[in-house]
Amino acid sequence: MAAPLENEYYLLRVRSGRHPEYTPEALLQRANEYFEWVEQNPFKEEVIFHAQGLITKDFVTKKRPLTLEGFCIYANIVKKTFWNYEREKDFLQVTAYIRETIENQQLELASAGFLNPNIIARKLGLSDKSEVKVTQEQPLFGDD
Repeated sequence: MAAPLENEYYLLRVRSGRHPEYTPEALLQRANEYFEWVEQNPFKEEVIFHAQGLITKDFVTKKRPLTLEGFCIYANIVKKTFWNYEREKDFLQVTAYIRETIENQQLELASAGFLNPNIIARKLGLSDKSEVKVTQEQPLFGDD
């Protein structure tokens, strides 16, 4: 049975929209699980080398960087949901901790040479910006 026309049931609602998937405590727990998973699951690169007439294959482990995108996938949320959590007062401490932990690990790994510093600098907004002003005072080519 449908609601009567011109009803004002919407005025009785307690809140608008969906309930959040996570509480601040649950989001923090999920973040710590993600941080631990990243540490326990480094990248493995196959290396083939030749020594003393033998060809040998081996695996070299490489640090896996923390990323906000990776955390969101691990937590089964989209980045927009994380951004919405950041705007809520109850989630402010947790989301700041998550973001700062991720950014700190990226910066430390790039500084130690484990990650490409240029990519991380761009990702963290640390790239140097310089303006080049070009003025043309005389023609580059003669009027021959």
